[in-house]
Amino acid sequence: MSNLRRSSDMRGTRRTRLCLAGVMAASALIATPAARAAERTDGHLTDLVNPFIGTQNEGNTFPGATVPFGMVQLSPDTGHNTGYDYTQNRIRGFSLVHLSGVGCRIGGDLPVLPTTGDVTQTDYARYAAAFSHDDEEAGPGYYRVGLASGIRAELTATARTGVQRYTFPATDKANVLLNAAQSLHKPVSGSVRILDDRTVRTEITGHGFCRDTGPYTVYTITRFSRPFTAYGTWDGGTVTPGARSGSGGAYVRFDTTEDRTVEATTALSYVDARGAAGNLRAEGGRSFDAVRHRAREEWERRLAAVRVRGGTPTLRRTFYSSLYRSYLAPNTGSDADGRYFGWDRRTHRARGFTYYQNWSLWDTYRTQAQLLALLAPREARDMARSVVAVDEDGGWLPKWGYGPVETNVMSGDPVTPFLTTAYRMGLLKGFEGRAYRALKKNADGVPPADYPGIGREANAEYLAHGFAPYVPDRPLDKMGDSDYHHGASVTLEYALADAMLAQMARGLGHADDAARYAARSRNYRNVFDPATGFFRARDAGGAFTGPADPARGTGFHEGTPWQYQWLVPQDVPGMVGLIGGTRAANARLDAFFAYDRLLADPRRTAREVWVHGDPYAYYNAAVYNPMNEPDLIAPYTYLSTGQPWKTTDVVHAALTLFTDSPTGMTGNDDLGTMSAWNVLSSIGLFPVQPGYDTWGLTTPVFERVDLALDRRYWPGGRLTVTAPGTSAADRYVQAVRTDGTPHGRTYLTTRALRSLRSVAFTVGPRPSEWGTSPEAAPPVLR
Repeated sequence: MSNLRRSSDMRGTRRTRLCLAGVMAASALIATPAARAAERTDGHLTDLVNPFIGTQNEGNTFPGATVPFGMVQLSPDTGHNTGYDYTQNRIRGFSLVHLSGVGCRIGGDLPVLPTTGDVTQTDYARYAAAFSHDDEEAGPGYYRVGLASGIRAELTATARTGVQRYTFPATDKANVLLNAAQSLHKPVSGSVRILDDRTVRTEITGHGFCRDTGPYTVYTITRFSRPFTAYGTWDGGTVTPGARSGSGGAYVRFDTTEDRTVEATTALSYVDARGAAGNLRAEGGRSFDAVRHRAREEWERRLAAVRVRGGTPTLRRTFYSSLYRSYLAPNTGSDADGRYFGWDRRTHRARGFTYYQNWSLWDTYRTQAQLLALLAPREARDMARSVVAVDEDGGWLPKWGYGPVETNVMSGDPVTPFLTTAYRMGLLKGFEGRAYRALKKNADGVPPADYPGIGREANAEYLAHGFAPYVPDRPLDKMGDSDYHHGASVTLEYALADAMLAQMARGLGHADDAARYAARSRNYRNVFDPATGFFRARDAGGAFTGPADPARGTGFHEGTPWQYQWLVPQDVPGMVGLIGGTRAANARLDAFFAYDRLLADPRRTAREVWVHGDPYAYYNAAVYNPMNEPDLIAPYTYLSTGQPWKTTDVVHAALTLFTDSPTGMTGNDDLGTMSAWNVLSSIGLFPVQPGYDTWGLTTPVFERVDLALDRRYWPGGRLTVTAPGTSAADRYVQAVRTDGTPHGRTYLTTRALRSLRSVAFTVGPRPSEWGTSPEAAPPVLR
């Protein structure tokens, strides 16, 4: 799991401006005059996507085949706990389910592998096939690899099926192994049955993720393009030729002495075997090439929602690869007939919408939820409906949901800003009341003891005393993480959620609720320690506890007081006042970002000061951590402190961490969270108050970005963002014009965006007065 602001202040930057020469050539990702010769994004946008980005150094992405928001992600597993690691060279199988960029094992159901010869091994670590990256390729909706055995494997997908094509050597013992007993998660049980001479059915139950949560069951049915010549099953290490059923797995055999190609389609359902069979009927029956072509078309349409001009080839590749990963989740959970398996362990039917699942909310509420609301509002609306359905089916809103189960991973109250984002973006129309009732129940209570989720676990103390206590030795009542183990950061997260819910309550006419939640949104003040000048954990008795050193992370989830001090987007002026005023806050921000060093060498500062090699090094740091969620909004704090040019400096330095290589992710992607940060920051529009509708402005890295928007939600149908001449040298905002009108604020609202056709940035080589007045800052949410 995580598995990136006046006149006196401007005078104070004279020394730092002298350092700008060291910056001008530093960012290889920002457009240069030579690079701008390639003005347009020509050809297929899918050709710019590199699915191998993030497959090394714990980015935990996967290179396999899927379609946008698909139920199936058919991808190779090499032995890494989340699936594929670029440094490993043996493939254990091509399995159906993967989550992009998570930090814990899950999925990997039904690894399938082609082999030749006799079947004697049943452990996929032993029969794994060697391969080389020299004979491997991947693109949106397609994956291919040549195995050392001489077999070529190709993968593609529909929403609910994975399609395989295997090209064997000439042999009468060409096998396909289907493993029902091994996966990335912890298997509970598995069964496999040969139905006829072309069809295999499995049922697999497992559990796991970061804690031992679950269980859940997946059902699959695989249909081959031609009859087997032989088959068998296995239980444990015993292989039984000719057997039709088993608990471990099955093999099917083909004669490829003449026809060397075998195709297979595997359908998946979380409901039952009938659902898998229905999904196969609905989406199967097409050739591999036809499915691959359709998958590529789907991805091309998605990526074409954003057209960029300018920038280097590397910048465009990293950008479109991030856009691609932003569309990988949440995932379709309902079958083709609309049925889905609910959180009450019962079957339901989604009527008039697609049911989605897999909710990495602690991560995605900060960036990806807003990006999808902008670029994929129809799907984002269904996602919001699905989250409300989780409450109505199971009794409570999710925290971190995998399939039909709550994992209780991470802390705070992330579902509130997720749903209030949907509300502010106009995606809850028709069920605002249902969503609000679920949110209010969640904000004012805790789930019942017999419910598997913890919700706002520390809510009783938070409501009574204004803070969540830090109780490190409190035993876990339910599996997952505990809010009591992260009391300081949980208080900040609860307060942020309260601020966003207050705005929704006010919009729906619940004035008393709005006042109550707005008052609670100031509870962040209750964990501020004047003695240290930082937020700090408090014990159950109210005393500040743990080390006074703000570089230590006691009571903070995956971070330190230094990193969490900026997580008060609802009231930045109030937080700044606690620190000691604007001058003190800017000095602290400069220290936090190592700003002087950043100006001299942004790329090196990002890599050697901010990042310390280990993507899980969340604690014992006094500097910005661009690899994890608590700091995603931090660079935009300068928009509220009168120094907006520094936001550009920090953001553009952080963007250099995204590269076109397997190590080109900044830590876990967490179902598109970091990728969405890259996309939004590159465009120059960033949700600085997650859960509300405030879009911070900073210099785009492209000269022009054209957004094609859904007219049902965005009446204008398009938005063009321009920044002629943007580069490492000319990256400072001199002026902004919206539809030709001067715009002096450092933000736009969603309402304003809906009415606009263009946002035009004028850029230059030095900071300007733009956005430096107190009136220019994002609003305080009261």
